[in-house]
Amino acid sequence: MKAGQWDPKQQKVVINDIPKPKAGKGQFLIKIQSASLCHSDLMTEMRPDYPVTLGHEGVGFIEEIDPAAEGKGFKVGDAIGFNYFIGCCFECEGCMVHNLRCETGNSKLQGFVVDGYFQEYVVVDWQNAVLLPKNLDMSKAAPLFCAGITSFHSVDSCELQPGQWLAVIGCGGLGQYAIQYAKAMGIKTIGLDINDAQLEAAKNAGADAVFNSMTNKNYTEDIKKLTGKGCHAAAVYSASNAAYAGAPNVLRTGGLLMVIGIAPKGLDFINTFDLTTGRYRIKADSTSIPQRMKKAVDFTGKHNIQPEVEYNKIEDLPRMFADMHAGKAEKRQVVVF
Repeated sequence: MKAGQWDPKQQKVVINDIPKPKAGKGQFLIKIQSASLCHSDLMTEMRPDYPVTLGHEGVGFIEEIDPAAEGKGFKVGDAIGFNYFIGCCFECEGCMVHNLRCETGNSKLQGFVVDGYFQEYVVVDWQNAVLLPKNLDMSKAAPLFCAGITSFHSVDSCELQPGQWLAVIGCGGLGQYAIQYAKAMGIKTIGLDINDAQLEAAKNAGADAVFNSMTNKNYTEDIKKLTGKGCHAAAVYSASNAAYAGAPNVLRTGGLLMVIGIAPKGLDFINTFDLTTGRYRIKADSTSIPQRMKKAVDFTGKHNIQPEVEYNKIEDLPRMFADMHAGKAEKRQVVVF
């Protein structure tokens, strides 16, 4: 079968022919319908010294069910999405927090250290799977299983009431998802970015206002005028330290800073005096654990929330990777099999 892989010796994405995998104990064999490219796929530091299939956002159909995975609420032919952890126990105290914290030490990331979803067939642990709502377009649904679920959890965890304000800092794929989720929850949103094309996409997604934080030097004052005292929460979807440094300035007293983007350096602007005196609060979220997926997926289906995507073939993956690395990708880049 065809697979889009990172080749560490050539330091580039290549299309290889590899054997079709077989489901192991407690696993499903999945015929991939679509897989999408995420910005974190650009990270190459943690990859092994041999080719590994890229991709950790995917959806597909169950082709085979291992006997140990029977009777779990799934059947051959089901349309499913899945988280990208494999090998963990899914039930220890660590796995109830994040599957990377599995106490067995066996957790692996698909698409990074073991084969991911830019291939025609893949195996997944049954605990990682969730049924897809029938109204979701399978060709657009792959980004839901990283960007979408992360964005839903982050907005939901802010615990905002309808009519309150959320600043979405970084209006790429995650930020656009977050705006759609917030709108469905009745939350008012402000999009912040330094890219006007991303801000235009944020408006199209339903943002109540957008500001270019690079060209508008008065954006913090403008936000406070618009919101009264500042936003009730600010979620940072950018991986930029500069984006984080400016986030507290758009919050009202006691507002929540939601950490999502993984910045290259620590957040050195944080000090204990600000936290103890309630200038703002801090939380963080992620794709999290499979037990939380159903709420996010069902909400997505109920409100028919799907991203703008650009369709590609597996042979296009090297170009897709290069475009994302160069900052040229303005929509979610999807490979349809």
